[in-house]
Amino acid sequence: MSTQVPRLLAGLVDDAAVFPPGSATLPDAVAAHRRHRGSWYADLVGPLLVPASALPALAGLLGADERIAVGVVADIPLDRLYEVRAGADPRIDIRQVEVAVAKRGEDPQPGLAALVAFARSTGLRAYAEVPLAFGLMGALDALAAARAAGVPIAAKFRTGGLAAELFPTPVELAAVISACRDRELPFKLTAGLHHAVRHLEPETGFTHHGFGNVLVATLTAVDGAEVDEVATMLAATDPARLVERARAARDAVRPLWVGFGSCSIVEPLTDLIRLGLVNGGEE
Repeated sequence: MSTQVPRLLAGLVDDAAVFPPGSATLPDAVAAHRRHRGSWYADLVGPLLVPASALPALAGLLGADERIAVGVVADIPLDRLYEVRAGADPRIDIRQVEVAVAKRGEDPQPGLAALVAFARSTGLRAYAEVPLAFGLMGALDALAAARAAGVPIAAKFRTGGLAAELFPTPVELAAVISACRDRELPFKLTAGLHHAVRHLEPETGFTHHGFGNVLVATLTAVDGAEVDEVATMLAATDPARLVERARAARDAVRPLWVGFGSCSIVEPLTDLIRLGLVNGGEE
């Protein structure tokens, strides 16, 4: 591993360039991902996230001897993922699948059961995107039970979107992180986490969670803190407190929180450099 990206931050940011708000074309996203993977900060970057329907087009962009690690985000019915996975070009290394198992207000259990069956039969790591709404705790119980039975599955949550109600409050997100901690259930996040520190986005008027806040909040939760203390870390806007805690854990494996998808790799990287958590520049 590079000495410039600490172990704590390894694989923190999945490359979601083709998804909004970045919405890069697939050729542009693949070209940029190659640059990221060949860079000094490559250890920070996870797989390229692509819609399931884009896998055939992706194969057409690869060199004869090229391999690419991807995470497949389901934009097709789950039952079709079996044939998509089976027919994928061998140069495409599918590391994970991500599936929204329910919309807000729907019972997540039927979709969750289908995804558990998929993960069990294929052996692929699966992330069940569960709304922070009706049926959440029951879904977390089901995920934890499946993991205990050896199924490679974990949770995924949204932390932003195009409406204010899609941004969980610090207390709501702290409760979810703590619930995952109690169940030893890994989770990943998506939406709204481009910057390290909690901030107000002037263009939308929405207050976004910071990925640095989430990192420190998760470390705090794993240490056994109560929900209110975890929420305090999520609500912090002074970076000094976050940086101090992150630096203290820089050589440890990141616990519980798998990472997050971002349509920009440069934005989170720039924040990490500015905060002194990543050593920018050539070695």
